[in-house]
Amino acid sequence: MASRVATVVLAGALPVSPRTPAAAPGGSQFVAWTNCPSRHRGIRCGVPRASRSRPHHPSSSLCTAEDGLLELLKSAVAALAIIAQISVALPANAILYSPDTNVPRTGELALRRAIPANPKMKTVQESLEDISYLLRIPQRKPYGSMEGDVKKAMKIVMENKETILESVPVELKEKGSELYTSLLEGKGGLQTLLKYINDKDNDRLSVALASSLDTLAELELLQAPGLSFLLPKQYLDYPRLTGRGVVEFAVEKGDGSTFFPTAGGEPKSVATIQVVVDGYSAPLTAGNFVKLVLDGAYDGATLKSASQAIIADSKAGKKGYTLPLEVMPAGQFEPLYRSPLNIQDGELPVLPMSVYGSIAMAHSEDSDEYSSPDQFFFYLYDKRNSGLGGISFDEGQFSVFGYATAEGRDVLSQIKTGDKIRSAKLVQGRERLVLPAATAPAPADPAPAPAKS
Repeated sequence: MASRVATVVLAGALPVSPRTPAAAPGGSQFVAWTNCPSRHRGIRCGVPRASRSRPHHPSSSLCTAEDGLLELLKSAVAALAIIAQISVALPANAILYSPDTNVPRTGELALRRAIPANPKMKTVQESLEDISYLLRIPQRKPYGSMEGDVKKAMKIVMENKETILESVPVELKEKGSELYTSLLEGKGGLQTLLKYINDKDNDRLSVALASSLDTLAELELLQAPGLSFLLPKQYLDYPRLTGRGVVEFAVEKGDGSTFFPTAGGEPKSVATIQVVVDGYSAPLTAGNFVKLVLDGAYDGATLKSASQAIIADSKAGKKGYTLPLEVMPAGQFEPLYRSPLNIQDGELPVLPMSVYGSIAMAHSEDSDEYSSPDQFFFYLYDKRNSGLGGISFDEGQFSVFGYATAEGRDVLSQIKTGDKIRSAKLVQGRERLVLPAATAPAPADPAPAPAKS
């Protein structure tokens, strides 16, 4: 089935000069921050320029020194005023070009942040992620700040044991207690982090930190047994995934060649791509996808490779079925439906597309407010083809519902048009899939409006 994803996704794949406004899909304009008034472009931003010279009094060297000091102070004040006005004058769409844009750069980090755990655990998570950031500082490491982060996390965990375990279902209490103990005292636990920080052992600290974050995420998942919001009434008859699932694709070359593991090993005729599917942030999209996988809709599907996307059509060929665009904005408690995000205004999704290996549904042929019911794509994010802040020009426009994991992520770059999905299997999360009472396909949304020309 022909889809608009090939045109919409790839429209943002061309390099864009930050000095030239770039046309986004649909005709909207992105204006680079360098087009904003600034002294770097020789524009004064309305700030009066300090005088460059003052009359010199020949008989007083003290006066000259005072004049020089006064000039220095005036220049400093003027410079501060310029900086202040630049920061106010920057347009909202400068988020595309800001190097400080806070977007997860890995699927693992995005998925961890998307878990709807209790606030105490999220505070612990933020403290540990701060250590991860501090470890990347190339100069002298701020061990004092790292130690403070660990002690803060330990204090929260130790003082809130009952609160932390209270939200874990009864049948999972034993597992929750084990994870709690491991988080504090395990080989990669908080006490171990403190030891490696005191020893200034960066390599071991990095490994232990990754272990602590993994343990924390497992515990958070136990605390989130279902959706933290109610679905809109009109979507209650759709399949939905009320948590996480894992899908594994077995992919083979269409021309009979092999895949080469980037980390070494023997070439393989069949490669595995593992995907974590997130129903917490995209329950309808993830539920629909998992249902298709269980139905065998992608077994034998042919892949199409483009410069920044790998596109797959199912064999289902659903007709008269629509799936609303579903995007969870960061900082919100429930997804938006049929409403793409406006990143120019600072809206960012919980599951960003600007991550290599993100998986999303293509757009409907009729309207960008709807997703294709069966065509998905892997997004091969490349920061060279994005804004300076590392944001894809199509961010917030598609229903992202998961990410390829380290197991098989390297395979994506080797896929070519004509390669095939030998099989797609749901290996985790079947118990999280909620199907409508009737086994027939869910009813269609109200008919989408014709696409704008």
